[in-house]
Amino acid sequence: MSTEKTSAPVGAHEVVNPEAAHDAVTAVDPRLLVREQGLAGYVSEFKRKMHAGDLGSMPVVVGLILICVIFQSLNSNFLSAENLSNIAVTMVGTGMMAVGIIFVLLLGEIDLSVGAVSGVSGAIVAVLSVTQGMNEWLALLAAVAGGALIGTVHGFFFARIGAPAFAVTLAGLLFWQGFMLQLLGDQGTINLDSEGVVAKLTTYFFADVAAAYGLAAIAVAAFFLSAFFDSRRREAAGIPSRPLADILLRTTLLAVVAFGAAYMFNQYKGLPLALVLFLAVLVITDFVLRRTAYGRKIFALGGSVEAARRAGINVTAVRISVFAIAGTFAAIGGLFWASKIAAANQSAGAGELLMNVIAAAVIGGTSLFGGRGRTWNALLGVMVIVSIQYGLALEGIATPIQFMITGGVLLATVVIDSVTRKTQKTAGRA
Repeated sequence: MSTEKTSAPVGAHEVVNPEAAHDAVTAVDPRLLVREQGLAGYVSEFKRKMHAGDLGSMPVVVGLILICVIFQSLNSNFLSAENLSNIAVTMVGTGMMAVGIIFVLLLGEIDLSVGAVSGVSGAIVAVLSVTQGMNEWLALLAAVAGGALIGTVHGFFFARIGAPAFAVTLAGLLFWQGFMLQLLGDQGTINLDSEGVVAKLTTYFFADVAAAYGLAAIAVAAFFLSAFFDSRRREAAGIPSRPLADILLRTTLLAVVAFGAAYMFNQYKGLPLALVLFLAVLVITDFVLRRTAYGRKIFALGGSVEAARRAGINVTAVRISVFAIAGTFAAIGGLFWASKIAAANQSAGAGELLMNVIAAAVIGGTSLFGGRGRTWNALLGVMVIVSIQYGLALEGIATPIQFMITGGVLLATVVIDSVTRKTQKTAGRA
């Protein structure tokens, strides 16, 4: 009878080299250890991100702080309730348009027509409501629908025909600028009803102090509950989650900012309707990008079109839809600009508007190379741009100098973005 043992296959029940197995250290993503190491973990995580070029929103936040410190030291009115409230209202038009541009930039593309489309939007609502006597709400919806249609046309030529987005939207810029002039006619300016729906987009304020504080409370509560239940779901799934202390710290920081802003608004006219609408748009679009299958498809296309195609994503449909979104938000932004001056005129959408829209998205943290960004970047970026404009205006700095400074800030941001990508490639995180 044979006593020879049949050797078991190398695998689940046998360790080939027990000494090596004993000395081996399981590789763990350092980001997963942060919440287990307390303050030391966050310090090490910060160093790791700096080394890997993962700067996030830190540069723009630091920039905003420096802007406030510098301009407040030059003029004590910069941080006054009136000036900050005016900044909040003024930035909404550009910010809305920047939200749409972010969707396009996530694909690694560009839309040069958004300024002209915003002018067409203002012209449509003015012609229909004032000249033709249409109900203003219907005129407003028609203007937004017109922007969506224009964006869809641009997307069709880009995604279906294969024309470069740069060329298509540059042609769109010229065509829609001429179309706007044709709509406005020889007069060139159509004044809007100062008490109408469009005009109130930037002139209406919730004067009751409870409005600003109530919105702040809702925002803080929503953030806490979202973070808390997300942490519980992750914990139940057996994956790293934020400890309660971490969530409470973040909630406290948000509460300080939210209630501080509410206090400031209540020192002037109250909570601006324009800002409420802008924040609502940011919340909705951020949810779409980060929490839906559609949003993941956009990021997938920004990472690699061919990989997305092989994964079964309808590349053409997503591309067309993204340009339609950009056109929609360009139209919405145009309505806020028309509201700001209570008129539609031939200069709408011209000048530095296109530059400011793209700059707001990029300065806020959206990459020009595609695949990285959030719609909240529009808020941060437009705050930087409008704060610089208002700060320089308070000092009586001429418009040409304002252009030069804004251009310098944009160039610095693009350089940081390029260096960051190279650093991430070196660190193996591209």
